[in-house]
Amino acid sequence: MKTLKVALLGCGNVGSQVARILLNDAEVLADRAGARLELAGIAVRNLETKRDAAIPADLFTTDAHELVDNADIVIELLGGLEPAGELIRRALARGASVVTGNKALLAARGAELNALAFESGAQLRYEAAVAGAIPILRPISDSLSGDRITKIMGIVNGTTNFILDAMDTTGAAFDDVLAEAQALGYAEADPTADVEGHDAAAKATILASLAFHTDFDLADVHCEGITKITASDVAAAKEAGMVIKLLAIAERGEDGIGVRVHPTLLRRTHPLAAVHGAFNAVFVEAENAGELMFYGAGAGGAPTASAVMGDTVAVARRVVSGGPLPAIATQQPVKALAFDEISTSYWIGLRVSDEPGVLAAIAAIFADNAVSIEALRQSIIEENHGGSAELRIVTHRSTESSLAAVVAAVADLDAVQEVTSVLRVEGN
Repeated sequence: MKTLKVALLGCGNVGSQVARILLNDAEVLADRAGARLELAGIAVRNLETKRDAAIPADLFTTDAHELVDNADIVIELLGGLEPAGELIRRALARGASVVTGNKALLAARGAELNALAFESGAQLRYEAAVAGAIPILRPISDSLSGDRITKIMGIVNGTTNFILDAMDTTGAAFDDVLAEAQALGYAEADPTADVEGHDAAAKATILASLAFHTDFDLADVHCEGITKITASDVAAAKEAGMVIKLLAIAERGEDGIGVRVHPTLLRRTHPLAAVHGAFNAVFVEAENAGELMFYGAGAGGAPTASAVMGDTVAVARRVVSGGPLPAIATQQPVKALAFDEISTSYWIGLRVSDEPGVLAAIAAIFADNAVSIEALRQSIIEENHGGSAELRIVTHRSTESSLAAVVAAVADLDAVQEVTSVLRVEGN
């Protein structure tokens, strides 16, 4: 049986689990791959760092370049743009296949790396870059390659889903739940990448590029986080039979593809509304397959290592078979829509003076901007303080620019005391 040398770059939470699987499940992997997968070495920055898994000390090295230069398969789990990018390019240039989970690198330089892999005849796989253990990239690029995907909506960040789910179930404020998530290890000490949506935006870039056969980058993705979501927003959504989720959305429009990340209201009957805790899910709509949902653990050492090893076995099988690599799907010249061109629906929360003519003035602004109101809910909130009312308005779909103009004009009305929230609605 042929032996393939595997270089592992990085030995953190995921890397240590990958090493454990390669060492402990060697015989099973050989049967499935058709070749022995020999862990030739593990490149790390510090040889003295304690590791979670029991890994022989002689496997560790600080010379990543030598390891890459002698490997058949390179598994990159360093993260970040560099030195990960340089090492992946080095491997691909000499024909070594690469498995990576580096979402930031792929979002920034995916087109370049895919082209380099194709030119050299190497393979580049990255299932672990989106949604952890959930198999989503292969179904999009392989299983649905004969279909036409129209929309993807995904909960692709476990930290933000844990926070929003806890706010929904307990009624707690954002800051309190964030502190709990950090204490439980679901959120980093610096949670910015998660709560501001940057992590989800990188994953949205990858999903959109595969689903629509077009090279997107982070600059094409509109990104908003969850830090402005209040307990009252969550409570009002709950009262209306809805839930707030941070979604990565890529959608085909008449004039192009819109890619965005933002807090989104969903009806509680939508499949994504039932995704709790730190779990992830991706909801796909295709012309012929219809609606599909992929659900599972979106992070964690062992779950993400499962995705890495799935790619590694797939790479090994093709190396053993010696067959030609499939051609890259024709890159379609599809326009990336600017955010103000995207069509969506709004949920607008207003605190207004409870007096005659207020609703008429607001309705006139909607009409002037050709935005239709789907539903309106009013409640008196300060009967003993001059009579204020809380309005919750849900619009029909319109362009983002028209909806933004409505919000700005409504906010200028004397009777409007405050625009309390503006959220987008999907899955009506």
